[in-house]
Amino acid sequence: MKNEFEAVRGAIPGPRTAALQEQLAQYESQNVTFLSDEFPVFWESASGSTVTDVDGNRFIDLTSAFGVASVGHSNPSVVAAITLQANALMHGMGDVHPTEVRSRLLERLARLLPGGLSKTFLATTGSEAVEAALKTAVIATAKHRFLAYRGAYHGLSLGALTVSGIEKFVEPFRGLVPHETTLLDYPDAQRITLGDATAQLERQAGDCSEIAALIIEPLQGRGGCILPPKGYLAHVRRFCDERGILMIADEIYTGFGRTGYWFACDAEGVIPDIVCIGKAMGGGFPISAAVARPPIMDVWPLSTGEALHTSTYLGNPMGCAAALATIEELERGHLPQRARELGDLLGSRLERLLAHDNVVAVRGRGMMWGVQLRSAAEADRVVKRVLARGVILLQAGPAGDVLSITPPLVIDESVLIRALDIIKEEL
Repeated sequence: MKNEFEAVRGAIPGPRTAALQEQLAQYESQNVTFLSDEFPVFWESASGSTVTDVDGNRFIDLTSAFGVASVGHSNPSVVAAITLQANALMHGMGDVHPTEVRSRLLERLARLLPGGLSKTFLATTGSEAVEAALKTAVIATAKHRFLAYRGAYHGLSLGALTVSGIEKFVEPFRGLVPHETTLLDYPDAQRITLGDATAQLERQAGDCSEIAALIIEPLQGRGGCILPPKGYLAHVRRFCDERGILMIADEIYTGFGRTGYWFACDAEGVIPDIVCIGKAMGGGFPISAAVARPPIMDVWPLSTGEALHTSTYLGNPMGCAAALATIEELERGHLPQRARELGDLLGSRLERLLAHDNVVAVRGRGMMWGVQLRSAAEADRVVKRVLARGVILLQAGPAGDVLSITPPLVIDESVLIRALDIIKEEL
């Protein structure tokens, strides 16, 4: 934990960032990076919970770069593991010639995940992990339809879009995305009781005879940091068991200590049939996985030399080394427990913001919180104003009206309080 506050030298964005914006606009697809006179900044380096841009400005990062840097940006142990592995072997051969570090990671994940979740398909991105889970469910059940939730974000590849609950991502590709998913309302614990939420699930799911699996985020991230009522995940587990449906938990955002538990499902003792993990898994190096109980994952046919589902970078050695080092750092620093303890402070401070007229709701758990404002325009204003003062925030929610706060789990308490004070002042 490094005690570094923000340090803004001049106008944000600075002159070097402005020049790079022009270059990016000329050569990058225009749908990728939003560019304006107030946003973004170009990152040059990062350490712990601070980011330095190309103009020498230092920022407090309350995003963990989409939840990735849970053990801190450029964590020395993770950097050392990647460097050591890169010097020996940067790339293996996916599903042909494996590596020793891949075997070690698979065994480590089997010991880390609960309830016999011990058979793993390694991938690179969250979308790939979700697609592996969906394919596994189809093969295991011989069915091809799914239950998913409005507001759900499972990635943007075509397979992942079939279970997306955010319409703006699906609509341009409607002709390519099968109409095989029933979307359910995700229950917000601040708006609905457990009894009403379970009744809603039973009613909206309808006939499940053709349903292969239900996929759920234990806590919706991109959807606006929404928590279901306590006991809802356990009910989903029973619901799936009673109907012969597989339960897929998307823990890509919530896993590896983010919510105060190793995995968010642990809070209710729920063990899904398949879990998708990623983001913080590699401490900054791209790696993800779909993990299932052996009877489910073993429905895939034994490889005879040509895998039905694979990728060139499956089990990349540097990614495996990074994941092993990240898990060790999470354990060494007791970071899931720290997220739970520091999350109490974070939550209590954020709840004070409800005194502001433009704050509608505050919700979250551990080090994953959302502050819902009255409009997306107001959230956009706050994000840009705090950036100008040295704090990096993200907007979330289908409408963009939520401030998403997911700091690195190693952030110093005084640095966190400083960043929250800046947000409060701008509100």
